[in-house]
Amino acid sequence: MVLQTLANTSCSLVQAILSGGELDFDREWNSLSISLRNIHTKNASSLSFEELYRNAYKLVLKKKGESLYNKVKEFEQDWLANVVRPRILEELPSSLLAAYNGAHLTVNEKRVAGEKLLRSLKSAWEDHNLCMNMTTDVLMKPSIFTASMGQFRDHVLRAPLPGHESLTLAALLYKVILDQIQMDRDGDIINTALLRSCAYMLEGLYESEDEQEQNKLYITSFEPEFLAASAEYYHSEGSSMVARGDASNFCKQALQAATNEQDRCRSTLSTLTAPKIRAVVESELVKKNLPEMITQESTGVRHMLDNDRLPDLEMIYELSSWVDPRKEELKKAVQKRIVEQGEDINSTAKTASEAPLEKPAKTDAEKGDETTKAAPERPINQQTAAAIKWVDDVLQLKDKYDQVLESAFKSDQGLQTGFTRSFSDFINGFERSSEYLSLFFDENMKKGIKGKTETEVDMLLDKGITLLRYISDKDMFERYYKKHLSRRLLMKRSISMDAERQMISKMKMEVGNTFTQRIEAMFRDMSISDDLTASYKKRMRDLDGTDSQKAELDVNVLTATMWPLDAMGPLVRDGEKKPACIFPPEIDRIRQSFEKFYLDKHSGRQLTWQGNMGTADLRAYFSEMKGKKTRDLNVSTYCMVILLLFNDLPRGNHLSYEEIQARTNIPDNDLMRNLQSVAVAPKTRVLIKEPMSKDVKKDDKFYFNEKFTSQFQRIKVGVVASGNKVESIDERQQTEGKVGEERGHAIEAAIVRTMKQRKELKHQQLITEVIQQLTARFSPDVTLLKRKIESLIEREYLERVGDIDRPAYRYMA
Repeated sequence: MVLQTLANTSCSLVQAILSGGELDFDREWNSLSISLRNIHTKNASSLSFEELYRNAYKLVLKKKGESLYNKVKEFEQDWLANVVRPRILEELPSSLLAAYNGAHLTVNEKRVAGEKLLRSLKSAWEDHNLCMNMTTDVLMKPSIFTASMGQFRDHVLRAPLPGHESLTLAALLYKVILDQIQMDRDGDIINTALLRSCAYMLEGLYESEDEQEQNKLYITSFEPEFLAASAEYYHSEGSSMVARGDASNFCKQALQAATNEQDRCRSTLSTLTAPKIRAVVESELVKKNLPEMITQESTGVRHMLDNDRLPDLEMIYELSSWVDPRKEELKKAVQKRIVEQGEDINSTAKTASEAPLEKPAKTDAEKGDETTKAAPERPINQQTAAAIKWVDDVLQLKDKYDQVLESAFKSDQGLQTGFTRSFSDFINGFERSSEYLSLFFDENMKKGIKGKTETEVDMLLDKGITLLRYISDKDMFERYYKKHLSRRLLMKRSISMDAERQMISKMKMEVGNTFTQRIEAMFRDMSISDDLTASYKKRMRDLDGTDSQKAELDVNVLTATMWPLDAMGPLVRDGEKKPACIFPPEIDRIRQSFEKFYLDKHSGRQLTWQGNMGTADLRAYFSEMKGKKTRDLNVSTYCMVILLLFNDLPRGNHLSYEEIQARTNIPDNDLMRNLQSVAVAPKTRVLIKEPMSKDVKKDDKFYFNEKFTSQFQRIKVGVVASGNKVESIDERQQTEGKVGEERGHAIEAAIVRTMKQRKELKHQQLITEVIQQLTARFSPDVTLLKRKIESLIEREYLERVGDIDRPAYRYMA
């Protein structure tokens, strides 16, 4: 077999050598040294490597291996010190030494001189590497290769230069590489392959013979100098960029610098340096200068946000993520701008709502809102328009920053949290935010906004729901929403009941079931009222003809505790109960009939009629109108009561304001507005007022207008300022007072509920738990909370336990 034959041959060789006589080491070494010199001088073609191997093997077997190792080391040291190094020094450009000592060289001179040294070292290293590989193969001793690499390090690179005891070829090499890299950074063309070869040489040399990764000459000697020089360069570059004051260019150059350094490590130096030089760029160029660039007034984040510079914002986000995982400086700048823009929106809305009206208030009919296919949409009053514009502006701002977050900031969760906090700050900093948002919903839910499709309105409502998240006082919003909803439902101004219910479902998903319970009860009342009205009409139809009604009645029976009756029309004015409206006999007869019908079914209940909330359809006869002399008028309930007074009035006679007020009991404010609608507005002037003026006064007289004319068969008579409007200061104070009372009750209920469950709690724990329970509806005032605790103690719901310094409470059953 082949394996057996080789084994026999090797065994025979060993036996022959061992059986030979005394070995002459000096003679064998002389022969080997001549062969090694031929290898180094590239004259090895005539050598017999088998013979060299035999000679070296004989020395090892004769216990001369260590002597052979030392002789080879001496040979290589002599060769490197007396042949290789002088050859390199002979080719060393004198200009490099001069430049090292401070002499000025042009870029081209530096490049030419540096490349000459690089080529010389590259050639010497590659020759040495090749020769030592051949030598190691001959001697079969790998440690010789490792030792020879150390000799190249010590006797070529680190040996002092003649006449320059403190200067070595290694120092010159490092300076040349750094100069070449600086040229590359400045845009000059360099020989990257040559530099890579020299970097590879440094990677192949170690500080010790154990050749550990961290002891590579590249890492221990060159890389620190490269990183230090790079840090100094990028520190200077950063200062220059900041001085130029262009944040966009700073971002572009910083990103490009990081990319260039990574490419340079791959193509010119070593991938070992890639993460370290990246850290230098981040530390010296980005971290030290980015905060100033972010806050730069004319080109920083504010400028980028205001001008929708999304690519620039994306760059600044990427740089921020390098040096700060939480992006605090960027988040702070964006949050500041959101709040500034939000406060501008608040200020504009406040100014618009407080501005004097451009024109006196007009009725719907005066603005051409007759019920025809050509009738224009009812205009929105100035304050309501300001409210809707506030919401629109906030939504536009929200859309803008949603796009910034998604496109530029990669939907960063930390920044999103900051955005939410900023929107919440400026929205809750505006005292009318709850009211304005409710008005926004109201205008969209009534008949939509002109020029918008149902889908677009639905999208707007969805966006409005997102704003509801930011409002902390959701109980205030609920009060306004119920007020506006009640008018929509009772005056039949909603887009549809399905749309209203869909809106409530959206709210329930957003803020929970508790928030919508009372609102849902309002819808139940409307549904029950429809069934109740149908039953009443059937009852009337079943009666004899003598009991039949000339007028039809649709009634909405409202649960007093669920509807904002005080907001729709205060039941108490100036401390006194509001007087009930006096209905005309024919209407009052129907009212009493329904009341009897209702109370027969629900004994023990009480009905309070709200004349200010209804509407009526009347057919009026105008004797002097050309053609058809009747017109159908859609009026408020109060307006119906007023007009029916003129049925029994002889032609040409009048009623004074005081007479109308005495015969109807309509409150002055409501009476004046309704009289304005039918006696002042040109297109709905069913009555004539004397003297004629835009305002109704208590000494005015009113006549039926026989000469009234209109091209429309059906005319809608809108009441002046009858729609939802922004509350006055007094109304706002009343609303806040009502909400304050409700909050007090809610706080007491939460305290009792918590203590009943926990039995005993420390003061701070009780405060914390109650706040947690109520935060979803409003932000509880701690002072008020403490007062309620004291009140409950006085009423013996709670008692104090423990000492004064650490108070606690116990629930008293």
